[in-house]
Amino acid sequence: MVDQQTHTGTETSTSFSVASKVKDYFQLIKFTLSFTVVFSCVICYLLAPNVIGFNWWMITVLFVAGMLVTGSANAINQAVEKDTDAVMKRTSKRPVASGRMSQAEAYAFAALTGSAGVFMMGWFFGNTENGFNWNAAGLSAFSLFLYAFIYTPLKKVNSIAVLVGAFPGALPCLIGWVAATNMIDPFGKLVVDGKEFSNAGGWILFAIQFLWQFPHFWAIAWVAHGDYSRAGFKLLPADKGPTKFTAIQAIMYSVLMIPVGILPYMAGMSGRTSMWILVAANLFMVVQSVRLYKEMDVKAARRVMFSSYIYLPVVLLALLADKGN
Repeated sequence: MVDQQTHTGTETSTSFSVASKVKDYFQLIKFTLSFTVVFSCVICYLLAPNVIGFNWWMITVLFVAGMLVTGSANAINQAVEKDTDAVMKRTSKRPVASGRMSQAEAYAFAALTGSAGVFMMGWFFGNTENGFNWNAAGLSAFSLFLYAFIYTPLKKVNSIAVLVGAFPGALPCLIGWVAATNMIDPFGKLVVDGKEFSNAGGWILFAIQFLWQFPHFWAIAWVAHGDYSRAGFKLLPADKGPTKFTAIQAIMYSVLMIPVGILPYMAGMSGRTSMWILVAANLFMVVQSVRLYKEMDVKAARRVMFSSYIYLPVVLLALLADKGN
């Protein structure tokens, strides 16, 4: 009887240990953030003119590869920022910051997942004509490097880190497109069923997500300014913290999103309906940024932040639903 109880207790302890480790890895890759990034990548893949219908196998492979690459970058980010994460309330319980996971384990995990993800991007999205998709694999590796080794350490040096970080933040859109087309050149032409299409679509999607990140990230930095300051991060455009200059910057980038939002229609990627949805969504972001300028408080910044969370899926799904119309 005692042996049976001991055995049962050991099994329960092992199960709990495995569950805790899995939970730690989910935190290490910042699953929710990674999912959002990979969502953009998959939708942009489906927006490519040579992708007809839904091949669920390829969508799943792209999702897994994207999660591996993005998760690798986030793991390196947490290993590098172990000490700064420990002093911030919202990040202090992360596995490396709390000491539940060593930096060496995080780096090993990042090396394995990053390598696997980059390889999958090239291997599964090549074609009979070009073989291995070096363009998708190369962009994935570059995005990982830029985020983990340039943007991450730059956050403590200068607020230009936000500009630098916007590139790997928007590259998933281009990676998804290039995974489908195996073509980076924005002036290139794609021929599908005898019809010619511009390859500029991937770069247009990149531009949309690139500009979106500025009001999005500055709103987050505004809300979490106290935490970021204690950690030594310099992420707002003004040295004095949340100021009207930050709000003006958010307005400027939101306004720039309006003409860029018309480009998918102009390039023949999608129809008139999605164009008006994008115009309305961009105007909504402008309005929220103007309210931030007028009210200058955390509540207004939080509105910009949540508006930006809603913006991206609405815009991308509208483009996909209206593809080629």
